[in-house]
Amino acid sequence: MPKTGVGLFVGRFQPFHNGHLEAVKYALRKIDYLYIVVGSAQKSHERDNPFTAGERIMMIKAALNEAGVDANRWMLIPVQDADSHSVWTATLRSTVPKFDIVFSNDTLTIRLLKEEGTNVIPIPYLNRSEYSATNVRARILERKDWETLVPPAVDRIVKELDGVGRVRSMISKDTET
Repeated sequence: MPKTGVGLFVGRFQPFHNGHLEAVKYALRKIDYLYIVVGSAQKSHERDNPFTAGERIMMIKAALNEAGVDANRWMLIPVQDADSHSVWTATLRSTVPKFDIVFSNDTLTIRLLKEEGTNVIPIPYLNRSEYSATNVRARILERKDWETLVPPAVDRIVKELDGVGRVRSMISKDTET
């Protein structure tokens, strides 16, 4: 595929990890410009969504800058969830500037966007069993190494935010109820 057009990459990035970084680099090898949508922007301080949209944006920006990804080729856009799946695609289209291609491995995202005629390209996984935000959060909870799964900038920011304590307290609260 020639490198042309504008792409979209949607994720919750709870937190942004090395697999996400590789996905952004992959997309930018295929297209000219990439909108990175920080999904579920209204959610934070929950077991599966410990970080705010602003914190996730800060992590992603720092990680991409640290990795030398050209800041003139991408933009971060927070998007809130919608009440229904059909409304979500309309919300996405009204919030994000025009895009030609979506990069995703999420089955629901793929289905919803393909149904409206959008070209969706799968992203090669980087060792999916290791590089998932669910695994990063689980490793934080279990007091196992998680730092090597995220870019150094994300490691620093999570620690500055006391994200480790937040993840552990969110999960502890969930198990008490």
